Amino acid sequence: MLVANARMYAVEATTDAAWRALLAWVAQAAGVPMRYEPHAAPAKLPALWRRDDLGCALMCGFPLATWHEADAPRPVPLAAAIALDRAAPAGALYRTAIVTSVERPFANIEALRGARFAYTTPDSQSGYQAVREAVAERARSNGGRWFGALVGPLVTPRAVIDAVLRGDADAGPLDGYWLALLQAHEPATSARLRVLGWTDWAPMPPFVCSAGVPASTRESIGAALIAAGRAPALAGVRATLRLAAIEPVESASYDRLAARARAVDDLGYPSLQ
Repeated sequence: MLVANARMYAVEATTDAAWRALLAWVAQAAGVPMRYEPHAAPAKLPALWRRDDLGCALMCGFPLATWHEADAPRPVPLAAAIALDRAAPAGALYRTAIVTSVERPFANIEALRGARFAYTTPDSQSGYQAVREAVAERARSNGGRWFGALVGPLVTPRAVIDAVLRGDADAGPLDGYWLALLQAHEPATSARLRVLGWTDWAPMPPFVCSAGVPASTRESIGAALIAAGRAPALAGVRATLRLAAIEPVESASYDRLAARARAVDDLGYPSLQ
């Protein structure tokens, strides 16, 4: 029995239920026994990704690109979601929104010089690395620092928006797809946030499985994921999840994230500050 998980984009109860329905359909279509493993916060996601019985779970692209776990082989990407985002280029891509409270006076990213900035964890693409890339040149022209203080690690996007809305931080990063789900299912919360700017596009967090899962099983799960992106029976689920389709992906797509991070290191901005 393998396990499945979509915590990364289970924004609230409605999206959580939709992901469970989609992954149950995938398991049945693939003919692979899988049970849903909640792995709710504050449980750490890396512990989930290290499991040797992982059949299908969403994983951030940056830890995949920089995998260095000596006791666990790197998970294998199966497919990635294409979100309903009219601004996105073709394919499974996303970007990070830098948000503040509508009550704060900031107008754009330039106005965040010296501000208190929230973040999730340094190994997150959307919650840390994308922002580091976005502000590196600004920081270099400002003596190596852009923000006045950092608030974190907060681990989850929900904790970031809570910090921003409480006034514990002036701004913070939100995965653009996570924000789209928030806007669709918690409009009262999203209405309290204002987007100050966006980072560059990056490959969408993939569905992965453990490296030890047999190749034939991986192929069956991957094919079922792609089928789930167009199956008529899942039209309502896809609408709930703001999904246009699901497409195959390769590890090399995510390796470029590590190269982008090294380029920021070379600018002399090794960490958010």
